[in-house]
Amino acid sequence: MNAHPSSLSSSAFPLEPANAAELGFHLPALQRLERVIESHIAAGRYPGAQFALARHGKLAMARTFGRAALAPDRPARDDTLWLVFSNTKVIVSAGIWALVEDGVLSFTDRVAKHMPEFAQHGKGDVSIIQLLSHRGGFPSQQVPPEAWNDHALLRKCVCDFTLEWTPGSRLEYHQRSAHWTAAALIEAVSGKDYRAFLRERITEPLGLAGDLFVGVPEAAQARASIMYVPNAAGTLEPLGQENTTEFRAAGVPSSGGFATARGFAALYQMMLAGGRLNGVRLFSPRLIQYVTRNVTGDMMDLFMGMPMHRGLGPHVRGTTDSIRGLGSLASPRTFGHGGAGNSYCWADPDSGVSFAYLSNARIPDPWHSERLEIVSNLVHTAID
Repeated sequence: MNAHPSSLSSSAFPLEPANAAELGFHLPALQRLERVIESHIAAGRYPGAQFALARHGKLAMARTFGRAALAPDRPARDDTLWLVFSNTKVIVSAGIWALVEDGVLSFTDRVAKHMPEFAQHGKGDVSIIQLLSHRGGFPSQQVPPEAWNDHALLRKCVCDFTLEWTPGSRLEYHQRSAHWTAAALIEAVSGKDYRAFLRERITEPLGLAGDLFVGVPEAAQARASIMYVPNAAGTLEPLGQENTTEFRAAGVPSSGGFATARGFAALYQMMLAGGRLNGVRLFSPRLIQYVTRNVTGDMMDLFMGMPMHRGLGPHVRGTTDSIRGLGSLASPRTFGHGGAGNSYCWADPDSGVSFAYLSNARIPDPWHSERLEIVSNLVHTAID
């Protein structure tokens, strides 16, 4: 097995390490998972990867494979940070959850109640529920890189978004626009930079400030892996802006988070435990039940080409034939999220299992979805 030795201290981590077999995992299935990941790396699909598996508040496995960077060569370590792309959306959504938990927002509120100028261009009735479930009506809207750190410009840009269809009438994945709006909303309500709010209200209380980042500080930049993409020659080449210190520090709320796999496994353990992790009550059980339920039914997600059963942050497996990333063998109540072409994280309320799988190449479909189906299903088959 090409798993690298641990370089992270477990003493301060909120999940206690435990034996996978004693937690009810079938070890041969997990060994098959390790071999599959090793085969991907040997075939040049991606340079490195990491996965973590947890159950009932304990860390069953955390494994690291391959390289964090190819040139200059740098091995991946257990403290390597991986760009998680749209998995970031769940952390940012949790910031909205916190404001609801604190009683300063309601999910049924219109966004314009808290940012009046957001009502421009017919957006006055867009609700927070619609925003977080990808039914806001402005899926293709963008903000410029200049707004990454100029948050007055950020607010102006999101308020100037124009509608592409009537809010609530469709389900279409908002790749960037919804969570730029959520970030501006967090700032409007909390009075803080959304990155600082997420750190102070979400990651620090959970003991995950060293494992989950929306905005990577200078001291942690060296831990970040390089993100790659396949080129026309069939080899891997580095992506552009995603590998810059500016991008890492910006904490793009839709797709710019960095994390360890164990960090996401722990975040989802918190959700499985009804809002608690290692004795810390971050959310109420009722709120977690609310945000992880399917609010879009079997509506077709026009971007994904399948029903995605959106919650208010994660999406839910449901009972449709196909589902993205969670594995077709998943319990219908399993919920989670993915990152573009490189990662998926999920939790199964029926078994108490959470799983995070991160890699450092953004690979297009169909291969990406095919490997996720195999990877997630191997975990499901390992659950006794």
